[in-house]
Amino acid sequence: MKILKTIVLILLIAFLAIQFLPTERNESDVIPKTDFLLVNNPPENISTLLKESCYDCHSNNTEYPWYNKIQPAAWYLEDHIKEGKAELNFNEWENYSDRRKNSKLKSIINQIKDDEMPLSSYTLIHRDAILSDAEKKTLIDYMTKIKDSLE
Repeated sequence: MKILKTIVLILLIAFLAIQFLPTERNESDVIPKTDFLLVNNPPENISTLLKESCYDCHSNNTEYPWYNKIQPAAWYLEDHIKEGKAELNFNEWENYSDRRKNSKLKSIINQIKDDEMPLSSYTLIHRDAILSDAEKKTLIDYMTKIKDSLE
């Protein structure tokens, strides 16, 4: 029993200690001129869907949830956001070549069709990010229209 108490105490101390380790926050007050929404000027419903379902992980400005300061959740968020931005950063859209834009648009369309995006781990907490079938169709149609205009 004494060993169990010691293990619990060590784990508690470790948990408290990691709370002081900082994470890099993905926050910016600036919306660059290269942003997808500025460049393409989509209808308000498309802008809203993208902001609610995509921009937290795929832009330079994340709206963090209440648990973002609790480790190890903060590390998970930081890693997840870095991976998302490395794959697609809507704030840098205009910097992409037409070929890369075309590729990204195909990927966006396919991932929405296949229910791969937004991630279920994200929508578990962010219920407003869940896309209805009608919203998926709206986004897919809009992204297809942009893709077709590049060709």
